[in-house]
Amino acid sequence: MNLNLTHKNALVCGSTQGIGKASALQLAELGANITLVARNEQKLQEVLKELDTTQGQSHDYLVADFQNPSDLEEKTKNTTKNYHILINNTGGPAAGPIYGATVQEFESAFTQHLKCNHILVKALVPGMQKEGYGRIINIISTSVKQPLSGLGVSNTIRGAVANWSKTLANELGQFGITVNNVLPGATATERLSQIIKNKASKTGKSIEEVENAMKNDIPAKRFAQPEETANAVAFLASEAASYINGINVPVDGGRTKSL
Repeated sequence: MNLNLTHKNALVCGSTQGIGKASALQLAELGANITLVARNEQKLQEVLKELDTTQGQSHDYLVADFQNPSDLEEKTKNTTKNYHILINNTGGPAAGPIYGATVQEFESAFTQHLKCNHILVKALVPGMQKEGYGRIINIISTSVKQPLSGLGVSNTIRGAVANWSKTLANELGQFGITVNNVLPGATATERLSQIIKNKASKTGKSIEEVENAMKNDIPAKRFAQPEETANAVAFLASEAASYINGINVPVDGGRTKSL
């Protein structure tokens, strides 16, 4: 199985922590040249030092805030580097019931997730077409298959991103470009910690009680580590996944009850 990514250029969003960072580290280990993307330059510099360079890789970073799509577009529209891999990943919307959500929350999430994803695709796909190789991988959520309680805005926007992705896969497949979604379940990240704290606060339960209840709902009876999700990302980015296109891949320990 060919998982080698030597001479491949990958742009990885949200790559200073969690699944984004784990994905950047994994792709670098497979030989890819990484461009880290996040809004905190200090953290970007720290992660840059952690990336593998033993195979002659050259890494860099881009400071960008996904709440400012115009700035992102300006920084990426004239890129001279041909990218082979794009990992779309950014922090999820705030938790809360959908009825209580404001219009601004939907607009903000739509901008951060779908609009910025599309900006990056518009900037990078021409290079993928020239190279005859493209992997667009969107880190979304299992809510694409089964809406999650208390995550109203997230459920809505994630579904929009999944349908955008499937449409894109149908259009770009002819160019050797695949578009797939990785759907993390409960993963040990700062995002999960925030969700647990929010549930504990609203229910009056302890952090441990909330965690145990969540784990009991997962057949694997544990949370995932970011590296486990990154393994799925790395496979989909490789030559070995060349005929996998337009699918949703849950990495959730079996929690999602639908097929």
